[in-house]
Order: sequence, then structure tokens, then C-alpha cells
Amino acid sequence: MSTTAEIVNVLKTELKLAKLTYADLGRELGLAESSVKRMFAKGDMPLKRIDEICRVLKCDFSELARKVADLELLRDELTLEQEHAVVADKRLLVMALCTLSQWPFEQIMGMYAFTDAEAVRHLTQLDRLGIIELKPLNRYRLKVAKTFRWRANGPVMQFFRDHGVADYFSGAFNGECEMVSLVHGHLSLPMAKVFQERLQRVAQDFAQQHLADQRLPAAHKRGYTAVMALRSWTFGPLRELLRDPNIEP
Repeated sequence: MSTTAEIVNVLKTELKLAKLTYADLGRELGLAESSVKRMFAKGDMPLKRIDEICRVLKCDFSELARKVADLELLRDELTLEQEHAVVADKRLLVMALCTLSQWPFEQIMGMYAFTDAEAVRHLTQLDRLGIIELKPLNRYRLKVAKTFRWRANGPVMQFFRDHGVADYFSGAFNGECEMVSLVHGHLSLPMAKVFQERLQRVAQDFAQQHLADQRLPAAHKRGYTAVMALRSWTFGPLRELLRDPNIEP
């Protein structure tokens, strides 16, 4: 994404936060609403116009530039090299998962058997990998977006398939608030897309609730792991019975 496009996206976000419509902005700038819409759609904004919009938003250009820079730092996924580095050390992977869950340093240390030096070393590694920005007193800021996901066929997901899938599904799923459901059906591609988007929203809701419940005492929480997937797939033993293996039910 170009810097101009990023500036436009930040300005759109700031307008929403200020509860200003294109019509409101047009009145302030002496422009028709249609002209404002066209300006944002094309991203055709000279520096003078950006300054005028900042004036309406009551922010200066340096603040806008900082928000654009913050946006550039956020990533939806890591590179293959970064993921390889994370899974190369199991203890570093644990630290990465804790930081992605935004656990405070004290909570991490209370849960896992890290020495102070070891924990700081792992946090420093995550900082070098671009996953977090390490701050004084072992505080940190995530440098990944809220929509962050491990690569579908990357090293971390492969590690989970190799070491976690069998362990996860070996459970009875009969504990408090546990469940497992296997559903098979035939859907049109447009409806499959709808269900895919629903599952993504459920995953995002789960992650947001985790963050919201962080303020609760540890005694009031329990660790849960949700696995959501949708795949065009036929179970192996059933696939062996197909008349034509190239045409799956």
C-alpha cells in the first residue's frame, strides 16, 4: 500500500472517530460532498488539502504522520523466516504466544518457569523479529495487527499439526463449557464464503473477549483454545470408497 493510500485510510478513520461525514467536511472546506467523496476515492490530496483536513480534525500533520507510521508497523502475518525463528525454540514460541495474547510480564512469569534473564532474552528476540516493541520495565507493544494470523501452511501451523492436533482432539470435550462438533454438508460457493466470514468473526470475538477478560482475577478465568476451520474435504476411509476419487461428495 502506498503512503498516500495509508494517509487517506487514516484520515477516513479520524473522520469516523470525530463523527464527521463527507458532507460535514465539505462544508468546512467549501467543497461539495461529491467532490470530497471523489477526492477520498482517488486519493488525490495535495499537502495543502491534507493540512486543511487536519485543521478540521483539530490535529496537526505530525500527529497524522505518526499514526500512518504506526499503521505501517502493523502486520497481518510474519515472514517465513520469522516464523521459522519462532518455532526453532519452543520456549521462544511460548513467549510469542503469551505476548500475542497480551499477557503482562508478571503474568507470564507467574505461569511459566522462565528465569528473569531468559524471559528478557526471549522478549528481546521478539523485538528483533518485529513482533513486539520492547519497552522499559519489560513492558511491550505489539507490532502486529488485530487481524494477525499464523501462515496457513507456515512453520507455526505445521508445528501445531505435528505436535498439537492429536493432543487437542484426544480430549473428551466433556468439561465445563467444552464442545466439539463435526458437520458435513454441501454448500454453494457463495454460502461457503458466508460461513467462512462468520467463522472469522467468531475467532475475532474470541480474541477480543480474551483481552476484555484480562482485567479479571486469575481465579475467575480458565484457559480455552478454540479451533475453527472450514475445508472442502472427505474423510480418508470414505474417500477410499469413492467410485471416482477425483469427484468427492
